[in-house]
Amino acid sequence: MTRRPLLAALGLLGIAAIAGAVWLSQPPAPPDPAQFRSPAGPVPASAQRPGDPEAGRRALLNAPYVSCGIPYGAYSRLSPETDPDMLIAGREGRNAELPYMLTSHVNADGVEIVANNCLTCHAERIGGELIVGLGSAFGDFTSDPNRLALQAGTYVRGAAETRAWQHWAERIAGIAPYTQTKTVGANPAPNLTWALMSHLDPETLEWSETPLIDPPPEDPLPISVPPWWGMRKKNAMFYTTIGRGDHARFMLLASMLCVGSPGEVAEIDAYAPDIRAYIAALEPPEYPYPIDPELAARGEAVYRDACAACHGSHGANVSFPNLTFAADRIGTDPAYANAATDGSRDRFYDWLARSPYGDARSAAPAPGYIAPPLDGVWATAPYLHNGSVPSLAALLQSEIRPKYWRFRTDPRRYDPEAMGWDYDTLDHGQDAETAPEARHRIYDTTLPGYGNAGHTYSDRLDDAARAALLEYLKTL
Repeated sequence: MTRRPLLAALGLLGIAAIAGAVWLSQPPAPPDPAQFRSPAGPVPASAQRPGDPEAGRRALLNAPYVSCGIPYGAYSRLSPETDPDMLIAGREGRNAELPYMLTSHVNADGVEIVANNCLTCHAERIGGELIVGLGSAFGDFTSDPNRLALQAGTYVRGAAETRAWQHWAERIAGIAPYTQTKTVGANPAPNLTWALMSHLDPETLEWSETPLIDPPPEDPLPISVPPWWGMRKKNAMFYTTIGRGDHARFMLLASMLCVGSPGEVAEIDAYAPDIRAYIAALEPPEYPYPIDPELAARGEAVYRDACAACHGSHGANVSFPNLTFAADRIGTDPAYANAATDGSRDRFYDWLARSPYGDARSAAPAPGYIAPPLDGVWATAPYLHNGSVPSLAALLQSEIRPKYWRFRTDPRRYDPEAMGWDYDTLDHGQDAETAPEARHRIYDTTLPGYGNAGHTYSDRLDDAARAALLEYLKTL
């Protein structure tokens, strides 16, 4: 097997989910929901621990914050070749030879492990350039990750490798049913996190084969991965004011697949502020195609009138209001905001409050969505929190948004006029396809949580104003 197919499968394992809902004991009393809610409106700032951005980049690319995976011996037999385009500068030792989304380390038994890192979801190519911090628009989480785990097991040799593989495969088997999305490009990270919480004791972080609390629904709501460079402006890391307080501590949730004690979390927490500092220092990528400066200047005035109050201002007077708007006011698909605030996830917020990862206020969602900063927005297709709109042109003119669409991937091509990836509009949804490979490539906006309605503010612009606004957005 070459490394490209294997990497796609490994991506599924870097973000996995949980099995069966069996109580080991009487369920705890339900938590008070009031402590796990925030109002719509401004999101207040929180102090952040200082860090070293250069040390943070080294840690991001080399440190074992995800500590379980495939033994290197098995990995090298499964995938003996590395595409040079998958390498990234600044890596050390074995990592210099591995694709950018994989990291190697040696565990306590002396076994070299290959595991996913954060760039599995937080890096993407546009043209020939790998942009660190850009959410992956093509991540494929539609398949059962157990298949790769079992395949890797056939290549494991010796007792120490077997123990390492079993630790990883056991967790994959426990969480696999909860990460499989309906379409390529949709990300199941929230469901993954909740699923892991179901199997981990919040105080000891000891893994339980059967859930300790009720796991999440098996069908994850889709999320589009936000760009990292917005971190320097955002008081909350995610779409519904979840991820406030100490951002570096909250980011440690990425380690949950493998941890087994608070001590392991403390080791990662020692360099987490450095990683957060690196992320906050990232600059958005510059638009790589020609820009009409006169048209963009006219678009800046349109932006000030139509967009800045929610999304912030740029240029000499940079500001970002950190505003959350009620889902019914924006009109975008409310499923994600509703699920976060209807009480069905409160047990996970309670878990977080009792764990080393956060407190009650760090995961207190508001019943809506934050209007994000638009730095580098040209690169961040597809749009809206669920990735339901394939281009900025379609976002700014709701009548041209496709009901059913599919990215063109052979080859992938960025469309500089529409400002998004090339896509085909289809006349049918997923129900019309029988082959999973074809079905899962279709974005079907009629599916629950996948809707593309709302955010129609720019519909009132005329064609000239809309064209000018698009040109200005290229400059951010």
